[in-house]
Amino acid sequence: MKSKLVLIPLPGIGHRRPAIELAKRLVSNNNHLSITVIIIPSINDVTGESAYISSLLTTSQDRLRYEAISIEDQTTADLQQPTQDYIKKQKPKVRDIVLMRIVDDPTRRLVGFVVDMFCFSMIDVADEFNVPTYMFYTSNTTFLGITLHLQLMHDEGKYDVSELEDSVTELEFPCLTLPYPVKCLPYLFTWKRWLTLFLAQARCFRRMKGILVNTVAELEPIALKMFNNNGDHLPQVYPIGPVLHLENGFNEEDEILRWLDEQPDKSVVFLCFGSMGGFNEEQTREIAVALDRSGYKFLWSLRRAPSNILTERPGDFENLEEVFPVGLLNKGKVIGWAPQVAVLAKPAIGGFVTHCGWNSILESLWFGVPMVTWPLHSEQKVNAFEMVEELGLAVEIRKYFRGDLLAGETETVTAEEIEKAIKSVMEQEDNDVRVRVKEMAEKCHVAVTEDGSSHVALQKFIQDVVENI
Repeated sequence: MKSKLVLIPLPGIGHRRPAIELAKRLVSNNNHLSITVIIIPSINDVTGESAYISSLLTTSQDRLRYEAISIEDQTTADLQQPTQDYIKKQKPKVRDIVLMRIVDDPTRRLVGFVVDMFCFSMIDVADEFNVPTYMFYTSNTTFLGITLHLQLMHDEGKYDVSELEDSVTELEFPCLTLPYPVKCLPYLFTWKRWLTLFLAQARCFRRMKGILVNTVAELEPIALKMFNNNGDHLPQVYPIGPVLHLENGFNEEDEILRWLDEQPDKSVVFLCFGSMGGFNEEQTREIAVALDRSGYKFLWSLRRAPSNILTERPGDFENLEEVFPVGLLNKGKVIGWAPQVAVLAKPAIGGFVTHCGWNSILESLWFGVPMVTWPLHSEQKVNAFEMVEELGLAVEIRKYFRGDLLAGETETVTAEEIEKAIKSVMEQEDNDVRVRVKEMAEKCHVAVTEDGSSHVALQKFIQDVVENI
């Protein structure tokens, strides 16, 4: 009998699109496996995801189907609550879809759920159908290891990371070779309200049958070793990345892409900070001065910071000339939403100033573009530490970033710091960072080919799911 999986992504471009790419990769690697993707509506559609979802629904096939929960079923209160609570309220709707569309199919056996790292409450629904739950972890193995280690230390009474005294400056983690600075811990761990949530999340992670991680074995060997040793009885980890949505949806005749085609190789610095990355006028002015002084051409995806990032999303500046040095706009391009994949693929891009979202890091490595790290929120400080300190694949603007975008507390980074980092990554053709990034790009490409490490891990996952080990 053929096997069927239920895949439940988190709403939002950074989670849903990699999950869809994973589903496509799974069905293409096994003719006896089919997948139903249950699409939960976005809390707010800030990146045009509704059009993307509509396109998915029209492409449903026998082995890869899309079932959307209606946005009309959501109340205003639903759309204004914390993500985890919002996802939890979708459980009855997910259960109904599974009952009506999947369980009664006599030709296919339901063998498991694959849920996003923030959809862990769906493990309850999988338990009702007596099937295992696997997780798709859209961040990296290092952050997964840190999360589980902090949860273990907390539950064993060894320490509460939100109460560490100033005298504790570094922590040792089994997923890192270097000690991690306490002052660089994400706000998610140091604020009691968020820590409680993430501890509960980590406990659910341990209940998973296995965890698919969007990473490459050659990129994070130390972190993966933590799970291979399995002294803490951790779930099986499958490093199946990079899982990337490389279809940018932009015509190559787009003005920005044509402009990049006209520039010399590695001559343009690209600045992009994700869907939540916006800056106030003071910080925008510092970046602009840095770009002006650096002398490099640039492409800058610039958004204006809202008054409250938890209730609003970044917007556009009305008059850039008020905060820009005279003549700066003659040296580069300023845009709103950026076709990031299409831009990074262009030979003209010599460096990438990034907020260190994991998808952005993987895309940068895939195209062999060295990074300048500017973490803004969530796990991005960990990502930056891993890229700079552990792996030498990026250049830092500063060693310690105080505050967090989600807390509404961020320090202003000076033009001098930004200029220095940009020059460091752009000036030398054969600098160590650029060489290492090129080598890692090659490893990432090999990993997803037949007999590559990620391909082998994906096949192992499929085998384990079908056999329900």
